[in-house]
Amino acid sequence: MDKSVSDFNIRLRTIRLRELFVAIIICIILMVVLTAIFPEVLDNEDLFFITLLTMILIFFAWCLKGTSGLSQNFKQILEVKTRNEILYVFAINLLFAFLFTCIVSGIDLLIGFYNPSWVTGFDIDNVDIAGGVLFLDIIASVIFAPVLEELVFRGVLFNRLKIRIGIIPAMLLSSFLFAIGHNFGGITSAFLFGICMCIIYMKTDNILVPMSVHFLNNVVATLLEFTQIDYIIGQMPWLIPATIITLIATVLLIKYIIQETILLKNRYS
Repeated sequence: MDKSVSDFNIRLRTIRLRELFVAIIICIILMVVLTAIFPEVLDNEDLFFITLLTMILIFFAWCLKGTSGLSQNFKQILEVKTRNEILYVFAINLLFAFLFTCIVSGIDLLIGFYNPSWVTGFDIDNVDIAGGVLFLDIIASVIFAPVLEELVFRGVLFNRLKIRIGIIPAMLLSSFLFAIGHNFGGITSAFLFGICMCIIYMKTDNILVPMSVHFLNNVVATLLEFTQIDYIIGQMPWLIPATIITLIATVLLIKYIIQETILLKNRYS
């Protein structure tokens, strides 16, 4: 990184992949030492990852220490144009994420219609979750994930890759690496979400903008996970309108990615 740069946004772009890689290795070594001293940290998966992510966040705080311009980034989020795009990108990505559920639910219902002995895979089970586990899961998903994933995948990985292989290949590769860390059903939506985050980051040069979209997405996704609303809409009579809405969102999402990618390509070609 270039410590001589005082602008927050520019300093972030100077953080190198090898610096991030070394920092992650050091954090892992420290976690090994910490778990040897406090074995209870290793027993709690959420606590383990939150501690590790905190260490990585400290690395970014050190990298960006002494920079200016962060307050301007916050002000940009509140601007009408930026706020509207944040909400729009959040909405089309969230609705698209339901497409997989709607398709599988539709197939499940059709099979059940023609085969009465078919056992549906969409029965809803109530699972009791301890308050402490729920709190740590929310902290990890809603706070740490939006901040660190954007810093790592867009702030460092995408920024460094676009210098070496170009903007479009960098968008695709960084989004693919981002997506493979998600569950099977969510890989496609995570991949397209990653592309949208690259686009909106390039348009604003403000990492807080994709962080805001990511934050909204994870808040709603966490609520849906614990309320199991995504399984409810996969049942009749909600399935038909839900499928129509997700198909519309899919068209809008693809249109957004194509149009904005063309604009970025023309702008930086």
